[in-house]
Amino acid sequence: MALDATTEKPTNIAGERLRSIVDRIERLEEERKALGSDIKDIYSEAKSAGFDIKVLRQLIRLRKQEPAEIAEQETLLDVYRRAIGM
Repeated sequence: MALDATTEKPTNIAGERLRSIVDRIERLEEERKALGSDIKDIYSEAKSAGFDIKVLRQLIRLRKQEPAEIAEQETLLDVYRRAIGM
C-alpha cells in the first residue's frame, strides 16, 4: 500500500475502506463504553431504591431465555438441590 507523501494517508481504495472500518469500530466502542456507564448508573439507582443487584442481574439474564429453557434449568436445579439434601 502506497502512502501519499504530503498527507501520509493511504492512497488506495483498500486503505480508505480500512480507515472507515476502524473509525466505525472506534465509534461503536465509545458508544458501548457510554452505554456501560449508563447501565452502571441504573444499577446504582436500583441499589439505592433497595433492590438486590445480584437478583436483578439474574432476572435480566432469565428474561433473555426461552420459557422452556428456564423451566429446564429450574427442574435441574431442584434435582441437584434434592441430591445434596437442600
